Formats: sequence, C-alpha cells, structure tokens
Amino acid sequence: MPSLLVIHGPNLNLLGAREPSIYGTTTLDDINAELSVRASAVGFAIESVQSNLEGVIINHIQQAAISHDALLINPAGYSHTSVAIRDALDAIGIPAVEVHLSNIAARESFRHVSLTGAVCIGTVSGFGARSYYLALDAAVAHVKGLQSK
Repeated sequence: MPSLLVIHGPNLNLLGAREPSIYGTTTLDDINAELSVRASAVGFAIESVQSNLEGVIINHIQQAAISHDALLINPAGYSHTSVAIRDALDAIGIPAVEVHLSNIAARESFRHVSLTGAVCIGTVSGFGARSYYLALDAAVAHVKGLQSK
C-alpha cells in the first residue's frame, strides 16, 4: 500500500487556539483525523508527525525516503528560514507538497519567499485546513501517476 508522511512544523500543535483569525479553529488532531480518512479512501496509508525542532523535522524528512512514497510538509516559519530543511527535501528523492493554512503571499513580506517550497512539486496555501486536503489530493495523484508509468 502506498504511504504518505505528513510533517507539521513549529507551533502547529497550537492550532485551534493560536490566532484563529489567521489559522482557523480546526485543531491539528482534526486535520490528522480527516487526512487519515481521506488517505484510506484512496488506498493510501498515512503517518503524521509534528515537531517544533528543526533537526527533528530533518530526521523525519530523511526517514520518509525509506518508508514513504511522498510527503506533505507544513514547515511553518521554517519555510522562510531553513536552508537545512530545504536541502533535506531536495535530497530525499520522493515528491513533497508544501502546505500552508494561510496565504503566505498576502501576509508580511518576510513570508513571501519559501525556501522549502522551491524544492517541492507544488505548494498549497490559503485555504485553511482544506490546504492539507488539497495537498493530499495532489500528492496521491502524483504518486499514482508515477506508478502508472
């Protein structure tokens, strides 16, 4: 069974309570539960992890290459600052889709550039929790397309 890893970056464990006017009221547990249902419905296994630590996120990315077919990643604030996470994504050889709950292009100027998004197959942002579900659809379609070639 194909599988996906979902990596949630710093502060995403606070979803539902943290700045609901920007990030909504859906919790990380809600998102993970819905991703699990949707992945199962299309024949994919899914694993979700969250960390506030850059090195831990890098370890998860590296491990994904061994045990998963693709990954979804919301690097959160690290999107704009972490060359190390960018390099890990670039090195693993499996497709990654970057996710953001808010529209980073419409926020503060320092959020407009995503170092990590540049090495992903695509980015979904601005749709709240639905950004994750759209990213899941994209990753599944990409993996299925690769498998059918």
